[in-house]
Amino acid sequence: MMGFIKSLFILLLIQFHFTGFAEQTNVYEINRILKFNIDSTINPATLDYLKHNIEKFPQADAYFIQMNTPGGLLSTTKEIMIQLSSSKKPTIIWVGPAGSSATSAGAIIASSSHLLFMAEGTNIGAATPISSTGDLKKNSDLRSKAINDIKALVRSQAQLHGKKAKPFEKMIEEAASYTASEALKAQAIDGLAQSYEDVLKSAHKRQVRLGDKKVELSFNSNIQVTDAKMDLGQRLLNILSSPNLAYILFLVGAALIYLEFQAPGGFIAGAIGTVCLVLASIGFEVLPLNLGALALICLGFVLFILEIYITSFGILSLAATGALVAGSLFLFRTDDSYLSVSFSVIMSVVAAIVTFIGIVFYIYMKSRKKIGQHKFNDDNLQIGTVIEVKEQGKYMIKSHGEIWRATSQQSLVLGDKVQVLCKNRDLTLEIKKIEG
Repeated sequence: MMGFIKSLFILLLIQFHFTGFAEQTNVYEINRILKFNIDSTINPATLDYLKHNIEKFPQADAYFIQMNTPGGLLSTTKEIMIQLSSSKKPTIIWVGPAGSSATSAGAIIASSSHLLFMAEGTNIGAATPISSTGDLKKNSDLRSKAINDIKALVRSQAQLHGKKAKPFEKMIEEAASYTASEALKAQAIDGLAQSYEDVLKSAHKRQVRLGDKKVELSFNSNIQVTDAKMDLGQRLLNILSSPNLAYILFLVGAALIYLEFQAPGGFIAGAIGTVCLVLASIGFEVLPLNLGALALICLGFVLFILEIYITSFGILSLAATGALVAGSLFLFRTDDSYLSVSFSVIMSVVAAIVTFIGIVFYIYMKSRKKIGQHKFNDDNLQIGTVIEVKEQGKYMIKSHGEIWRATSQQSLVLGDKVQVLCKNRDLTLEIKKIEG
């Protein structure tokens, strides 16, 4: 009997020994931290900022991300999560300082952090996919698809890193938003911290899972911190990735090009308009642009131009305004984005553009009524210089700094000095060569 008890005791001792060994937690020393600051929308510039610095500083033992974001592109959000996971280094996210938030795409990224802290006076959540006209239609297949996909993503990430998945699922399905204390109570975050130093103190000796191992974080007292910086290109792209800014630049650029066509000669409006369109195109390149909506906006400007040449009693102007508004509302797709143009921005910009074009149209029509009323004689000479020879009898001349279309019964060559005989109602000048 005593032999049986001894054998049983030895077996239990062996089992306890190996169980303790299997559950042993390794210490992960952190001597160098790479510190990021995400204080904008989640866009390709954000991804490039993270990726470039991670590759530039491979010696970093952990990543610290200070976050304040209204959201961004879902595709970029997923790529950021993959980038951080593939590094196989602990990621600590801090939503702070007070007044900051991690909403929409920011909340999704936060769910994938190894440790998540928030400062008092911050919030996290409100991650339901939206469109510029409001929430995606309830009970629609598109909404269900988008929500279920994102819910599964945050659930898997939260469970992997020891967070409660339920609060994150509510952020997606119900647009729930949590204050720092509410998020802590719901076990969505790992603690409260008012500063970067507080985060490191709270994270010290915490256990996290890196790959298939559980490790205990140990921060060196003389830890080296490297601040990751955005280069000039990343900063520019980050600014232009704002849907509101890209939208405003596009409409302002289009309006200035319209003005250049109606009043050629100075090239200033055309040059500024071209720059605005180029900058807008950079933003459009990284945003989920709806080409059909963009075509509607372009159609609106075409209709405004036609209004000048076709008597429609305002019908074309109404159609143009409708095309502008409709195109603006659906300019960015919503199945891959938490970004949209603000409705107030759309109404303000469209109103300003319509007013601007109306003023240009009024001035243009008023000036046309005066054309042909004035004849030039020998007592009131206007002279010019031929700057372009077009088809037979047609020229472009420059007179007193203005460029005009002109016709002549004479054969003229480039550089000829000419006298303006009269202005015609079609905005052309009749000219003749000045002899001698």
